Amino acid sequence: MFNLKFLHTFRNISLSVVALSCSSFSQANDFAQNPQYIDFKNKTMQTHGLSSQQVDWAMNGAKNLPNIINIMNRPGESKPWYAYKSMFLTEGTIQKGVRFKNQYADVLHRAEQEFGVPQAVILGILGVETGFGANKGNFVTRDALATLAFGFPRRAEYFQDELSALIAWTYKEGYPTQSIVGSYAGAIGYPQFMPSNIDKFGVDYDNNGHIDLRNSASDAIGSIANYMVKHGWQKNQPIGFPARYSGNTPEDVIAKDLMQPTPYGALKDLGVSPINPIVKIDDLDLVNVVQLQDKQGPIYYITYPNYQVITMYNRSRLYATAVWLLGTEIASR
Repeated sequence: MFNLKFLHTFRNISLSVVALSCSSFSQANDFAQNPQYIDFKNKTMQTHGLSSQQVDWAMNGAKNLPNIINIMNRPGESKPWYAYKSMFLTEGTIQKGVRFKNQYADVLHRAEQEFGVPQAVILGILGVETGFGANKGNFVTRDALATLAFGFPRRAEYFQDELSALIAWTYKEGYPTQSIVGSYAGAIGYPQFMPSNIDKFGVDYDNNGHIDLRNSASDAIGSIANYMVKHGWQKNQPIGFPARYSGNTPEDVIAKDLMQPTPYGALKDLGVSPINPIVKIDDLDLVNVVQLQDKQGPIYYITYPNYQVITMYNRSRLYATAVWLLGTEIASR
């Protein structure tokens, strides 16, 4: 005969365990007491169809990482060009790129044909982002995003949305949220996609039924190409050309907004021209002038819309130039 006394006793013990778990959980999550946490949790539930318990368990054990705020306040893109390029345009990185290019030659060729994005651009992004997978980052992505979501007011909403996307993605894929590692800013895998971009632009390019940007270089190659196309890459169009400026007021020619290019003829009249005399640019071509600081002084580039597309991956002109030059060099080897 079923013992009702035992049932009530078991139920009381179970409820005590649940209560204890919830209590220890609130102590383990460094962000649970943040005034914004409830709003974040509610938005995550509404946006991604998760329960309150799912969000709380995904955040179980989350740690605040104050050093990330320090890194965000002094990013690599704050360096002058001569210092920035020395981190990426090195013979060691180029040789890694050549080996990667040879190993994945068929995949790179397929992506170039299917998407119209040169393999040089794909290689440049992979080289600058992770050294072709050698440095994907070792920060717990959840903790990095939470630190920024609740401790970096200038972009708090953006990082809260990315934290929500991470939680939803890990439930969808069956990964423990705390098992994902990446950059200090929350980027993941070979191409350093932010979590929300995995569903938006990720491609299962090795056709195994699963988008895995952490372990599949093929998926990374296809996903980068797809990202560039979705952001406006123009097939068979240039990125830019090294230029010279002969005037005295560079502020008159340097692009303030890459989204608002100028007809080359107008810039030519102000003293801008390609360094290589073989290069011919139509006066009606819409281009920008980019200035970077080298050790010997300012250097200039005439850039086309595809350069601006690279900045959609990272807004920095230093970044876009490093991707362009590194990829070009690797592709030429």
